[in-house]
Amino acid sequence: MSAPRSHLGKPTQYRWLVLGAIFLTYVVAMADRSNVGTVLPYMQQEFHVSNTALGAISSFFFLGYAISQIPAGILIGRMGTRTIVSIAVLLFSVITFLMGFTTTAVMLIVLRLLLGVLEGPTPVGMTSTINRWFPTKEKGLATGVYIASTQVAPLVVPVIAVFIAEAAGWRAVFHWFAIPGAIMAIVFFLVVRSRPSDAKLVNQAEADYISDVAGAVPVVAREFGDMGIIDRIIRLKDSAPLGDARSVLKSWNVWGITLAYFFMNNVLYGMITWVPTYLRDARGFDAVGMGFVASTPFIGGIIGAIAGGAVSDRLFRGRRKPTALITALMTAIMMALVIVIPQNTPLLVTALILTGFFLNIGWSSFTSYAMNLTTGRTYPFTIAVINSGGNLGGFFAPIIVGALLDATGSYSIAFSYFVGVLVVGFVLLLSITEIRPRKEQGAITATDGPSSLASDDPHEVIA
Repeated sequence: MSAPRSHLGKPTQYRWLVLGAIFLTYVVAMADRSNVGTVLPYMQQEFHVSNTALGAISSFFFLGYAISQIPAGILIGRMGTRTIVSIAVLLFSVITFLMGFTTTAVMLIVLRLLLGVLEGPTPVGMTSTINRWFPTKEKGLATGVYIASTQVAPLVVPVIAVFIAEAAGWRAVFHWFAIPGAIMAIVFFLVVRSRPSDAKLVNQAEADYISDVAGAVPVVAREFGDMGIIDRIIRLKDSAPLGDARSVLKSWNVWGITLAYFFMNNVLYGMITWVPTYLRDARGFDAVGMGFVASTPFIGGIIGAIAGGAVSDRLFRGRRKPTALITALMTAIMMALVIVIPQNTPLLVTALILTGFFLNIGWSSFTSYAMNLTTGRTYPFTIAVINSGGNLGGFFAPIIVGALLDATGSYSIAFSYFVGVLVVGFVLLLSITEIRPRKEQGAITATDGPSSLASDDPHEVIA
């Protein structure tokens, strides 16, 4: 049953508190998955394993992550996000803690796989919550803030992890990193509700604003407008929303964005895994210097993620493809520059910052693009498909780069792989269509209201 609703005329702003909880919780999730990149050099010294095996330690997280995405999307589509995400955060924090007791590389691989399985519900839950809690004109910005959380963790993790590892050993990194997750599981449960209608601190004015009632849909159509050549490049068209799982699975737009996202994740998680080792082995940084310089792509990433959401909402008026295309093309150029740049720390830092900026300026579009394709009920399943396929890139990239390093000993050759997959991603993005927001789509319809978006009714199915 919906909570009693205050009828004050001025909208409350509770959705921003929800976004804050999403941001902090996902910072923790990203920290737990990315800390392994910083401690890989310590593991290699203890376990004496190949680069391919090191890549596998990182990669198996994403196999578990991909496996759990679609079941998580179906479950969240039926039951809502609050309880499922809170339990998931608590459980993956337990796995993080247990990683500090491992004595073999095989044990680490198994625990990384379990970590991925248990983190799987979090991105589906976060994006589904944003889709329900924000009006169309704020979805890009809200998603950008969420994506920025994925950059905060890799920004601070290397420095913190190196400090802990140097002071207490690499196993202590996992023990300390488990604590924030237990805290945020409680915070998320207390702050977030699956639907705005369930939150007592949301008044009717904010609920109406979120659901775009009172003539907001014509405003969206007018604001979206005509952007001439940009609309021809992105292949803008009108289309009915994907109303069931069958239509989602038959859509080239869904598979095209999924494959492009797969290649973007190759680059993101390939960098998280291998940039610290690259800085040590190819650039000659010591442990402390490695920690600081390895953080620099994520300084640019935070700026790019937040700016990209605003650019997508305002400059491109809700179009998602333009910033995604910018991400693929410009990141390829910057990665090529990182490969050939001379041994000059300021130049290298600048190139890494710009790489992170361009990689993330369109990252939120891979998530928000599906919001215009779907209804509120089919969005969780759709984003689960996109996340599942996309995050397999995080499984393959660390292993592929590790194998290239073992075979050639050259980071230039290994990192050229990133340039190649970014070009392929750019071509795939050109092949999909941008869908104009329509009144009948659940993401923006005035008649759905907040209570109908990704209903918590356990008897409601999406297929």
